[in-house]
Amino acid sequence: MKRVYGIYGASGYGKEVYHLVKEVAEIESLSGYEIVFVDDASNYDDLLGCRVLSYKDFMSLSSCNLSITIAIANGVIREKLTNKCINDKINILNIKASNVVKMDEVKLGVGYILNPFVTLTSSIKIGKGFQANLYSYVAHDCVIGDYVTLAPCVKCNGNVEIGNHVYIGTGVIIKQGRVGKPLKIGDRVTIQAGSFVTKNIPDGMTVFGNPAIELTKDNLKRRQ
Repeated sequence: MKRVYGIYGASGYGKEVYHLVKEVAEIESLSGYEIVFVDDASNYDDLLGCRVLSYKDFMSLSSCNLSITIAIANGVIREKLTNKCINDKINILNIKASNVVKMDEVKLGVGYILNPFVTLTSSIKIGKGFQANLYSYVAHDCVIGDYVTLAPCVKCNGNVEIGNHVYIGTGVIIKQGRVGKPLKIGDRVTIQAGSFVTKNIPDGMTVFGNPAIELTKDNLKRRQ
């Protein structure tokens, strides 16, 4: 049976994931495969030589063996799309570049994407739908929730706990916590690019700067 690999999201990140999906397809598929992009709002008919299909058209390929990866940075949207695909009995791919470094006792939930030069060290627990972009790392004794996104070059040091649906921008540094007293980042937190996180962040907060503080009009004025 022909295998069809979908990349949900015909965007810049989807294009970056394409080569990783191709590597998976070439290893898994013995009887031919096709890679397609899946996007209900795309203006493209073709991307990187692949067809761009609506989700409905992707599902119409039911005579094929369907797998998909969700190349969407927003964790809330990624969870909704993942659950939709699972309900429709589509296999959710795990994607990992060949040069990813994954050390000892690292547990990863389903649906992860690990881009080139990502490092996960030791004694780490990560939930579903995790995305780590180029040159990001997670150090020892970290616990990360579901649908967390690391943009390129994020440095998450040891003994850090991160909640669900957290977005961490490019170049963010998260200070190391302590044994028995981890640095904690709550659910639905957004950390803007270039920030240095030195203390706990409560649920739902957006922070910026060095050291990272809550993004408000007054705080923004003080930093300018």
